[in-house]
Amino acid sequence: MIKSTENEDSKIERINDTTNSNAIDVEKLKKHFKGKRGMDDVKAVDGISFHVVKGEVFGLLGTNGAGKTTTINILTGILLPTEGTALVDGYNVEKEMKKIKELISVCPQEPALYKFLSGLGNIKFFGNMYLLPKNLIIERGEELLKLLGLYDARNRLARGYSGGMKRQLSLIISLINEPDILFLDEPTVGLDPRNRRKVWDFLKSQKDQKNTIILTTHYIEEAEALCDRVAIMDYGEIIAMGPPQELIEEHQVKNLEEVFMKITGRSILEGI
Repeated sequence: MIKSTENEDSKIERINDTTNSNAIDVEKLKKHFKGKRGMDDVKAVDGISFHVVKGEVFGLLGTNGAGKTTTINILTGILLPTEGTALVDGYNVEKEMKKIKELISVCPQEPALYKFLSGLGNIKFFGNMYLLPKNLIIERGEELLKLLGLYDARNRLARGYSGGMKRQLSLIISLINEPDILFLDEPTVGLDPRNRRKVWDFLKSQKDQKNTIILTTHYIEEAEALCDRVAIMDYGEIIAMGPPQELIEEHQVKNLEEVFMKITGRSILEGI
């Protein structure tokens, strides 16, 4: 519900919780970066529009530099948009980010951990930042460590973790506050196939709990396995959007990789 402390502008832009079924509303969103001397501006995101229904796993699929991470950074308050509108659970990212941060969590592309703390120590540290009760942090943390196969390494210093273990720990930390909306930016990069599959199975369990997940990836199999819908991005624009199987059938191809190749004339893995 809208709190009485919100100003009138916020009240106008806030979508009524009881009627809005969207977790994310993006309209004509742009993010342009000033080009170097003599160079054109970089159009990282160039007028995209999409909506994410509450409880949906929505994928942003594309090559490196397609605009996926920039879009996530706008929705999570790291960047301000150049133009357009972005709402998270009805709150405007330019005016109401404090409220948005109470609802979301982010698993960034590069894990941000304290290397001289143990795995469990990192979980406790970030759990304390959310002002969670200590017993809840331990209970939830140990549950997630077991689910993602890191329990036996919980007391090892994070500096001794492999890249894949750090990424898994980063995912655990992003879930410690049980967010309504979870942003995952390339969550399985660097994982071996076995651990990637383990993360997929875990995310499917989160999907079953009706959590909203926005996932960026360049892994075709990941998008097909996890996403209810995908927006395929290229050079800052959305070039196709819909359920994976519907896109495959619409373009009469075998998978999303072939959808991308048919539209753009190149592989989605080009340059990776």
